[in-house]
Amino acid sequence: MKSFKRFLLLAIVASLAVFAAACGNANNNGGNEGTSEGASAEGGEELEGSVVIDGSGTVFPFMSVMAEKYMTEAQEGVSVEVSRAGTSAGFKKFLVEDGTDFNDASRAIKDEEKAQAEELGIDVKELKVALDGLTIVINKENDWATELTEQEIIDIFLAEGGKKNWSDVRPEFPDEPIKTYGPNENHGTYEFFWEVILDEKDLAEGTNLQQEYSTLVDLVSKDKNAIGFFGYGYYESNQDKLTAVNVDFGNGPVAPSLDTIAEDGDYAGFTRPVFTYLNTNMAKEKPQVLDYAIYTMKNAQAVAADTGFAPLTDEQINTYVEELEGLK
Repeated sequence: MKSFKRFLLLAIVASLAVFAAACGNANNNGGNEGTSEGASAEGGEELEGSVVIDGSGTVFPFMSVMAEKYMTEAQEGVSVEVSRAGTSAGFKKFLVEDGTDFNDASRAIKDEEKAQAEELGIDVKELKVALDGLTIVINKENDWATELTEQEIIDIFLAEGGKKNWSDVRPEFPDEPIKTYGPNENHGTYEFFWEVILDEKDLAEGTNLQQEYSTLVDLVSKDKNAIGFFGYGYYESNQDKLTAVNVDFGNGPVAPSLDTIAEDGDYAGFTRPVFTYLNTNMAKEKPQVLDYAIYTMKNAQAVAADTGFAPLTDEQINTYVEELEGLK
């Protein structure tokens, strides 16, 4: 498997290139006109215009690499701009008049967001692009908490768990304060962790929440007593700085990996789908947007594996492609 770190670097380069290209297009945030013909790349037609994507920081590496591939291998005349405001912040940019074309999300769209889309007359299509494993990370010097049960992790991050020192988790652990870290409320990863794992209960007092995943990596890597959470891809690209906790869901410790991350696999307890949401109205108006959606699903498996995600099945991919082709 190609190194995720290599592709993350490519993603950053691609993002800069995308930004530069986007600057040459006026009013690219949903207002650009596509080509007048309805043909896509599948028919050999050269397309022009922009595709604007925002949302999840977790999905950002996947979508940045996808955008680079599309612009270099499929449609050089299309500018694909990928940003990472976070899932919830991204939906705010997506669910407005002339909003973004896609919103990447590390959690499913909420009922209130669906209602907002309906009020605005925006037809939203959910596209699952891959599977991610929520990964619990610790400092490289932490040699005592490399294996934890699911309940121990929950208790560490819950205010009511009462685990202030590591020795509160297990008596043989050091009598040192636990420092908890995670992404902030803008991120679907936070919402998944808080809603699904913690059952919407208060986080441990003093939990350090950050907007940037790179900041979280840095903080945990410098704090021996730190424990944090984010998507598997960010761990995979920082294995030299962090250790992933093997989680015991009841049948022995399981290490997060592309082999164990699956909705019915050994790491199922911390596995979640990640998405991109398509504004179908835009896809019907701008052929480059629909073309990019089809390209994304056709290439989702390869890009997922290259960027630290577990791929979907052939059946799932084919279903999405057929549905998107039906929008032509």
